[in-house]
Amino acid sequence: MYGAGEWLADKHGRRAPRQYRKLHLAVDADSGQIVGVTLTGQDVDDPSQVGPLLEQIPGEIEQVTADGAYDGEPTYDVIAARRTDIAVVIPPRASSVIPSDLGMDASRRDVHVHTVAALGRLGWQEVTSYGRRALVETTMGRYKALIGDRLRARTDAGRRTEAAVGAAVLNRMLAAGRPNSVRTARTTN
Repeated sequence: MYGAGEWLADKHGRRAPRQYRKLHLAVDADSGQIVGVTLTGQDVDDPSQVGPLLEQIPGEIEQVTADGAYDGEPTYDVIAARRTDIAVVIPPRASSVIPSDLGMDASRRDVHVHTVAALGRLGWQEVTSYGRRALVETTMGRYKALIGDRLRARTDAGRRTEAAVGAAVLNRMLAAGRPNSVRTARTTN
């Protein structure tokens, strides 16, 4: 998402350094509702936002699914601090070292690395239902399509409020009605 400031190019004849913001969303994959929002600068790493997003979710969490950018023991530790029985589905990096021994003290991440090594990435995705992450990605696409990919506020507090309002608007729209998608057999004429 882009910050405000493009007016400097017109006013002064030069482009201002573009400041990117990263919007992090926690989404209930079943309902499509956004349950957590954080907005950070471009220099903040993704795993550092797991804790702030989890803090915004008042109810029980069954599973946390994220992309490979969140891979690492610190992410697993933050989730386990919330509750130890939350399933974590994060693909390990391709460069992950396969654990030599999966004893009783193996971490959940080590189990994922071992499963990818044994079944391949696609097999791991099938076993862990990683494909459900696509439901979350559609929420981000809906945010960009309906709310937009630019921020208009000029202050960080205003930008955070703008992102939260955008999420609330999407949730309200989703509550008003959600289409039922039905796959049909393709016919050829």
